[in-house]
Amino acid sequence: MSSERHHQAVYVISVFAEIAGVHPQTLRNYERTGLLRPQRTNGGSRRFSEADLAVLRRIQELTTEGVNLEGVRRIVKLEAELARAHQELEASRQSAQSDVAATHRQYRRDLVPIQNTIAVFIDAQRRAPDGP
Repeated sequence: MSSERHHQAVYVISVFAEIAGVHPQTLRNYERTGLLRPQRTNGGSRRFSEADLAVLRRIQELTTEGVNLEGVRRIVKLEAELARAHQELEASRQSAQSDVAATHRQYRRDLVPIQNTIAVFIDAQRRAPDGP
């Protein structure tokens, strides 16, 4: 599924609640605490996406393990920060690899083969006048 379709808000609250197996009031409570952020229509109705469903599944997983909603909020926030940090790290790693490759390409272009350098140096020594 494309990322755009994953985030496309299509479900009204009653359908989303039924799919998720929760009461619509639970969804409103999760929204109030900042755990869910459904999109809104021009008329103010909530619309949920597949991405919201993934978040809700994570909330359900954590609450089933005994984590309260404040704990869930903190965990979800930290997981999002960690994911962003991994993305930034990967981007930095790729940039560094690209910079190293560019530097190596530059070296290959700028360096003179060592055989030619030695030959020039040896020839210059042979042609030098002997003694002062």
